[in-house]
Amino acid sequence: MASISFRGLAKHFGEVVAVQDFTLDVPDGELLVLVGPSGCGKTTTLRMLAGLEAPTAGEIWLGEREIARLPARERNIAMVFQNYALYPHMSVAENVGFALRLAGVKRDEIARRVVTAAEMMGIEGLLARLPRELSGGQRQRVAVCRAIVRDPQAFLFDEPLSNLDAKLRMSARAEIRRLQQRLGVTTVYVTHDQVEAMTLADRMVVMQDGSIQQVGRPLDIYARPANTFVAGFIGSPPLNLLPVGVSGMLRLPRPLPSLGSEVATIGVRPESISLRASDLRRPLHFTAHLELVEALGAESLLHLRLGEWPLLARVPGTVAVAAGDRLDLAMDGSALCFFGHDGKLIDDCDLQRSLAQTHNASLVLPETVN
Repeated sequence: MASISFRGLAKHFGEVVAVQDFTLDVPDGELLVLVGPSGCGKTTTLRMLAGLEAPTAGEIWLGEREIARLPARERNIAMVFQNYALYPHMSVAENVGFALRLAGVKRDEIARRVVTAAEMMGIEGLLARLPRELSGGQRQRVAVCRAIVRDPQAFLFDEPLSNLDAKLRMSARAEIRRLQQRLGVTTVYVTHDQVEAMTLADRMVVMQDGSIQQVGRPLDIYARPANTFVAGFIGSPPLNLLPVGVSGMLRLPRPLPSLGSEVATIGVRPESISLRASDLRRPLHFTAHLELVEALGAESLLHLRLGEWPLLARVPGTVAVAAGDRLDLAMDGSALCFFGHDGKLIDDCDLQRSLAQTHNASLVLPETVN
């Protein structure tokens, strides 16, 4: 096992900057998830760590070794690819033990380690089959087995669940998390699915345009997104982002005078909006028009219109409302986020205390946004 450190890592493809100034420490045993939209640089970063792409600049440390210019075979890192990359003409057992055979490990030892890994992943009954005889979930387990059997210093996962259906993804997420906790191997996991990132990660790295936007524990990032990009990406559904011009409709309490001119965007979590003020400790009241109801059983998503701006609320259970209704709603004022004109979070403790302690008051924020 080993820690991983990135120092000023960058990758350019001609004039295209795929990754820039990526600097981060991954402690031994941590499961770190790189998350972001397609093209944000997360897979390129993983491939540089694996030795499949040469960095344009920067360093990568695996424990006490600087490995950025080492061949992939000398890094002692195991990677699970998106398409699993199984050899179609080899049996499951041969696929799992292939890297050991190349390394010159004795046949008896290969057989022992293959069986041990297969039992760990629950595929010991599949060792004689060919990949074409396996389901997608079974192929994914074989790919993970192939990584386990090498006893690497680090695991790398490149969107390994993207080819599975929703039910299989949920169970596979749990399997990967349990396996990583059992083995304690430092793991870097790439996904575009923020739900996957939230449920798997010890820490998340949210990326955009090749740069780190925020690093932290999933719930910390969820509660206090660093900027409007993170706020709009993390969460299912994500934070509502409203221009400060709607603040009068939300009847916010009076914030600090020095803060008023700095606020450009208000963030409202869908689950902080309720049809019943009694559900909230410090409710702030407002009204909105209902355009659509998505009844999901355990919860309902209310698509609302606040003036000209869309607003999404997530409420528990089913609700007796219909499109076209004008709803009296309440929101938890202490859960709001405020962002400046640069898109960055305005983290002001005095303002948050004001929101938590005040029910309704006059507003002195700007009423329009240029």
